[in-house]
Amino acid sequence: MAVLIFANGDLDSVAWVQPYLREASAIIAADGGATHVLQAGFRPDVIIGDLDSFPPAQREPLEAEGVRFIVYPAAKDETDLELALLHAASASDEPVLVFAGLGGRLDQMLANVLLLMHPALRGRSIRFLTRYQQVWLLEGPGATEVHGEPGDTVSLIPLGGDAHVRATRGLAWPLRDEKLVFGPARGISNEMMAQTAAVELAEGYLLCVHTKKEWRR
Repeated sequence: MAVLIFANGDLDSVAWVQPYLREASAIIAADGGATHVLQAGFRPDVIIGDLDSFPPAQREPLEAEGVRFIVYPAAKDETDLELALLHAASASDEPVLVFAGLGGRLDQMLANVLLLMHPALRGRSIRFLTRYQQVWLLEGPGATEVHGEPGDTVSLIPLGGDAHVRATRGLAWPLRDEKLVFGPARGISNEMMAQTAAVELAEGYLLCVHTKKEWRR
């Protein structure tokens, strides 16, 4: 069970997200992200944002069906996705999966991913999903596992400074008590050698990106 958040970014198809929607404990739409949910045949529990990209004619019928709207002014410091993540974090301790948060405008995509470093979201289980990728933050000291297939790609990108990797397991190019320096691209495009890989981080922050060779949930 997880809380699902739909941003107003690119989503190549709604078919692959339907299994997640059926099992969701809550569905939150960041403004126009509600369109993705509706196209998949579901209703959001909450729509949050300034509603500049949400069709006004749809608000009244959705409110009549019990959808909650949390409306902010357009002149605000936070993005709609940021507001949705903060709302989810305040309402539940469950893992959060974010859809339609990658792709499209580079500035928005970078800002979306960097929300994983938001002080109010530290320590929370938050993952960005596309059909072929998952993206999440590992904070040291800590560890994470990657579940996939041999040949899948795993990239480890330090954020906010250097990251001290204690060890990796199940990757073609292992790291052992080594530093990934913030800036150089050394951690890009490692390869899974088994169905499970593991990363143990001693210090710092790593953006973990798992790219599948083919779609599977």
